[in-house]
Amino acid sequence: MGSSNRKKKEKKKDFQKAKLKVGKAAVKAANFTDTSFKSKSIVVNQQTLAGDGTDSVEQFKQTLASAVNAKTDNIRRDALSYLINQLSGKPPNNPVGTAGLLTRLLPLISDSATSVRANLLKLFRVLPPSQVKPHVEKILMYVRGGMAHLSTAVRNDTLDVLEWLLDVAGDETVSCPGGWLKTLNSLSSMLGWNPSVGSALSSQGWTSGSKTTLVGTKKGGEAGARQIHVLARLLQTGFQPESPIPYNPQAYWDNIYRLPATPNPFAYLNLFGSPRDEDNEMYPDRISRQRVFDAKWRSVIVAGMDGAKREGGLVGRAASALKKALNEGADAPITSPGSLA
Repeated sequence: MGSSNRKKKEKKKDFQKAKLKVGKAAVKAANFTDTSFKSKSIVVNQQTLAGDGTDSVEQFKQTLASAVNAKTDNIRRDALSYLINQLSGKPPNNPVGTAGLLTRLLPLISDSATSVRANLLKLFRVLPPSQVKPHVEKILMYVRGGMAHLSTAVRNDTLDVLEWLLDVAGDETVSCPGGWLKTLNSLSSMLGWNPSVGSALSSQGWTSGSKTTLVGTKKGGEAGARQIHVLARLLQTGFQPESPIPYNPQAYWDNIYRLPATPNPFAYLNLFGSPRDEDNEMYPDRISRQRVFDAKWRSVIVAGMDGAKREGGLVGRAASALKKALNEGADAPITSPGSLA
């Protein structure tokens, strides 16, 4: 009994000595986790565009900003997919309007990622055509920029955007300021059929040869055939006869007193815009487009078309479609400005 009591007293003294030691922390276990910290936010590596309890309008705007400003291709692609789903719904959800969407998304025509450009084209195709028509001039500015891009993939995908624009707003595309001659200049430059480019380069000591070679690899031939096909589509749209306006006995008084239905009915007067040159001019009817085409482009395009037909294959078939468009465009009589015919 005495030895056990002695041991207890010694342990008690050791415990009291340990309590008197100041400044020495107890040894922590190997699996110890410090839970004393406080955090104001938690950052999740994998994020999703879907959210519960978030205002739909605010979420749409945030996703639109991600589609434009995100550094990662996948985030921009997924953001465009979300916008496509919102625009395809019944009823569609578009709190910023078609004008707001186009203003933010048009720079993506020249995006470096193929998946982003593909989703952008899908988004364009779900937009209401009636809301796209007032913005054709702005869209064409970015389309022509994409057609002059250094990347072959970007140039080819931009042709898809131009075809979509011809489908939903063909008349506006060929009649808006710069829509006819400037678009012809861009397409002909892609094909290497632009005489002004060749003369400018040759005057500086550079070669005046074609910029685009249609022969060679299969991919090059497909690209050339695609460009010729889109050029034929543009000429078909520009040379399409206007539908006759039905007789309306009230048309005279409507022109005087009724408010215009188009957003800019006097754009052809160019009252407040900068002075336009021939390329930036509006050509609102078939006759005016035929006249300027015959004066500047018919001989050049016919020569390029004949060379493409001799190559055969995809390029030759595309050149045949182009020849058909040129023949249809030459059917209507072209009169001089002072003629009464």
